[in-house]
Amino acid sequence: MLRKLDVLNAVDRTGTILIVRLDDPEEALAVARAAVAGGVRVLEITYSVPGALDVVRTLSREFAGDGVAVGVGTVLDEAAAFAAVQAGARLLVSPHLSPGMIRAAQRYGAVSVSGAYTPTEVVATLEAGADLVKLFPTENAGPDYARALLAPLPQASLVPAGGVSTGNVKDWFAAGVHAVGVGSAVTKAARPDGDMSRVTAAAADFLAAVADARA
Repeated sequence: MLRKLDVLNAVDRTGTILIVRLDDPEEALAVARAAVAGGVRVLEITYSVPGALDVVRTLSREFAGDGVAVGVGTVLDEAAAFAAVQAGARLLVSPHLSPGMIRAAQRYGAVSVSGAYTPTEVVATLEAGADLVKLFPTENAGPDYARALLAPLPQASLVPAGGVSTGNVKDWFAAGVHAVGVGSAVTKAARPDGDMSRVTAAAADFLAAVADARA
């Protein structure tokens, strides 16, 4: 089982959390495997995936010795957090501030990524003990908003989730974010014909763009 420090190091090293939010559990498994082949080391399987915890159990077993952190997203409360940890999740992600989720993550040595949008929410999230602050939603935010938010709160390890692409990832890191969450740009890359090698290539391209942005 990965230690908390291992997971945080994986986020820091790659600068990327892959958000897998798909309607079919078999597609979610195939996409996760293909993305790992492309270099992804931190996965977030959202609770909206049918049978999400079964997907997490499978991936946690498969990648147990490979340094890949498998997490669960849309964790709304402490009960959901405990179930995710029991399934093998080493990363818990919420769209909002859930003190119960953060407590469960701390109790079981998982990384907590807690959602916030305003300065007040970011500070409350930090005070609650979250390891990383998920900037959400990002449809109404952008790199300029992140930069403004981090000016008085540089201690926040901000992770924007959604709307991040190879085309704008450099702007996000220039704004000072710690890492980024990416979803459909990678996870739906195989949709035209079901060729999962497209997911592998999209993952590798995105990670290369992150590495370039951070350099």
